[in-house]
Amino acid sequence: MKNIWVILNSDQSDVKAILAKEALHQAAKELGHNVDVAIISNDQKMVNFKALPSAQDALILADVGQDIAEQYPQTDQKMVTMSDLLSDPKSVLQAVAKETADALAPNATSKDGIHNIVAVTSCPTGIAHTFMAAEGLQTAGEALGYHVRVETQGSVGAQDVLTPEEIKAADLVIIAADREVDRSRFNGKRVYASGTKMAISNGEGYIQKAIAEAKIQQGSAAADSQAASKTEVQSAGGVYKHLMSGVSFMLPFVVAGGLLIALAFAFGGINAGSSENAGSFAHTLSTIGGVGFSLMVPALAGYIAFSIADRPGLAPGMIGGFLAAQIGSGFLGGIIAGFMAGYLVLWLNKHIKLHRNLEGLKPILILPLLGTLIVGLVMVYVIGEPVAAVLHGLESWLRSMHGASSFVIGAIIGGMMAADLGGPINKAAYATAVALIASGVYEPIAAVMAAGMVPPLSAAVATRLFKNKFTHDEYEAGVATGVLGLAFISEGAIPFAARDPFRVIPCFVAGSAVAGAISMALGCQLKAPHGGIFVLAIPGAVSNLLGYALAIVVGTVVSALLLGIVKKTVVAKATA
Repeated sequence: MKNIWVILNSDQSDVKAILAKEALHQAAKELGHNVDVAIISNDQKMVNFKALPSAQDALILADVGQDIAEQYPQTDQKMVTMSDLLSDPKSVLQAVAKETADALAPNATSKDGIHNIVAVTSCPTGIAHTFMAAEGLQTAGEALGYHVRVETQGSVGAQDVLTPEEIKAADLVIIAADREVDRSRFNGKRVYASGTKMAISNGEGYIQKAIAEAKIQQGSAAADSQAASKTEVQSAGGVYKHLMSGVSFMLPFVVAGGLLIALAFAFGGINAGSSENAGSFAHTLSTIGGVGFSLMVPALAGYIAFSIADRPGLAPGMIGGFLAAQIGSGFLGGIIAGFMAGYLVLWLNKHIKLHRNLEGLKPILILPLLGTLIVGLVMVYVIGEPVAAVLHGLESWLRSMHGASSFVIGAIIGGMMAADLGGPINKAAYATAVALIASGVYEPIAAVMAAGMVPPLSAAVATRLFKNKFTHDEYEAGVATGVLGLAFISEGAIPFAARDPFRVIPCFVAGSAVAGAISMALGCQLKAPHGGIFVLAIPGAVSNLLGYALAIVVGTVVSALLLGIVKKTVVAKATA
């Protein structure tokens, strides 16, 4: 046993709680135990411990509700009353220490047979959730006594790549990803896959859940013919992941193309790409950027299909996406083409039966050929034109918005960015705004980025303006959170929201809605889908720069002031 943790309910009696805390510290000193005590109130949902209790720690709960106890499922818990602690704290500590030692003794040789864990973390943008999930798993693994190696598949590619030897020696494989990850190298291993959220918020509980629910992954990593053999259950349940996979691969094309076109405007003016400027440096930049933009929809469609059906789906999806762009159905047609290609190839792979000597032809010849033929014909003759009409209607509606209508739309998408800080609602608003860039509609992505910067920025500002409303740890994290906000990493505000979600999240939503509304109402446009304040210095990247800065500042101030109003004062005794 490493430590004994104690949570006391101060609503029973503030005086009793303080006396119990002092008595526990004195008894622990005499017994040679490490004790960390936190005092909470009935309406407090999170406990501000200096660190997280591990599976080798004991947790004493004095007059505390079940909702608090459930936050620490990995600990050996003992429910007591405040009277028990006041009457004989030393006996309580001795009993808890003995019970925990007895419970841990049979586990000295790892009763679950798990020693080595390898993991892969990834998110659509590959910036925040990817590395937060990795840190959560590594910290939790250390606390639980497991050796954990994590490969991060972020925006700059895979880092700390797992070696074949490490995978072979692993007792468990964890895939914490919000987009599809290639699992072929883990065939034959026990694999558990889910999103990144729980790995970030409750790493120890996540690992324990993975140990309990992991299943053997079937298949042969060496067989190319199995490249498209994902199960229907897997693909049907991962529509969101497939879409986010396409978005994540599309983003580099959007960033490169948009910023190069913005630079072309900076060097050659608004007409830099016109034929009369052919041969100039600005025209060349515009041409290169235009090529990047032209590949956005094919990349989106291709990698949606790739996520569903692996390599055999890539060509049908990408060609279908290119046709969607040529026809004018844009990102809507690209999304349809990607899902159509992926599920079609998956179906063809399941139902086309060949002699085993010819199976190798399926992934490189038969599936790409038939998939491309069918998807291409459907796009050209069936759905291309109707989807193009819908998209043009959407574009016209967005461009015609002004005044109150643009303010309302901006408020809606702005609020969505703060609703779950990188979760499905946030990503839905973000993905839609990014896709609209391909159609030349730049206002939504400006509103989205302004709104997404507000939660971490406002949390950072509030820690400075209302120091008594935050714990010491939150205050210390304020500066780092502000930097994440400047970089448009909304997830930097997650620790603040997690501690007091019912008060904090509405404050974030309100400020983000204001920022998005102002940005849209002022007609601010953005040529890049990421980068935060660091892309604002690029000439032409943002239109109406002053108005855009105003939107961010006002949204931040609104959220920060609301946090100062609604958050409860943190009393020194509540931080243990």
